[in-house]
Amino acid sequence: MRTFKLKKKDIITPYFVVGGKDVKRPIRSMPGIYHFSVDNLIKDIRSARGIEEVLLFGVSKTKNDTASAAYHEFGLIQKAIRAIKKEFKNLKVVTDVCLCAYTSHGHCRILKKGKQKAKLAVDKKATLETLAKIAVSHARAGADFVAPSAVMDGQVAVIRHALDCEGFKSTKILAYSAKYASNFYGPFREALNSSPKFGDRTSYQLDPRNTDRGLAKIEEDIKEGADLVMVKPALAYLDILYKAKKKFKTPIAAFSVSGEYTMIKKLADGDSAKEKELVLEALTSMKRAGADRIITYFGKEVIKWLG
Repeated sequence: MRTFKLKKKDIITPYFVVGGKDVKRPIRSMPGIYHFSVDNLIKDIRSARGIEEVLLFGVSKTKNDTASAAYHEFGLIQKAIRAIKKEFKNLKVVTDVCLCAYTSHGHCRILKKGKQKAKLAVDKKATLETLAKIAVSHARAGADFVAPSAVMDGQVAVIRHALDCEGFKSTKILAYSAKYASNFYGPFREALNSSPKFGDRTSYQLDPRNTDRGLAKIEEDIKEGADLVMVKPALAYLDILYKAKKKFKTPIAAFSVSGEYTMIKKLADGDSAKEKELVLEALTSMKRAGADRIITYFGKEVIKWLG
């Protein structure tokens, strides 16, 4: 009988990075999670001990139609990567590569005027070029993995080409491949201040009712050069995770998203022992379904529990 056990190396811990100094600001929608300025980010990682891999999200005050702050040499994430790499030589850094936190409209794309008056259309070329710029800027700062999450067709191929051309062949890609349009993202959007100003993202995130499209997207990203692919959210899509693990040889990550985090927090209701049981049960189900890596906001706690 096979038994599945979580290990420290399975866990990727997300952080939200903001500008300024000495900032550690609670995120209302995610109890126990904070916005950190770079100096306090370093302090928190140091105090946590045992973290092997982090995923960084930038919470930008500078927003415009071209998301230019996302690829600035001295941007939030670029500073954070350099600081982490200086302080922690063996810590792996994964960076979210998207536009929604940096665009004035909150969508994951560069938009342009459409054929009809007052209508906007996606500028695919500009979007892909911008995603590539972001990825290269993160690699230049020292990122080990870049993680494109814009669900734009061709994004992995364009980023892989850009990284290789700039001399970053060793920088790997974690693709948000099977990223479903989910209600479980709500707390995250508040934490990142990235809710769309109009419309929603259902036109480019995957339909929760469609199994085949998720598997097809994973296959596309693998062919384009992804080193690690992702199913997001995790708990509601364990079937996708299981099927992908059976079908593909490429390692698979599961993202236990903000709604899953707050759901467990609510159910535990301050009982730390109960919270531990709930978290480990949920994460073990993800590993059992096929996850090689698990992104979880309980990352610091899990690593402590695993000793």
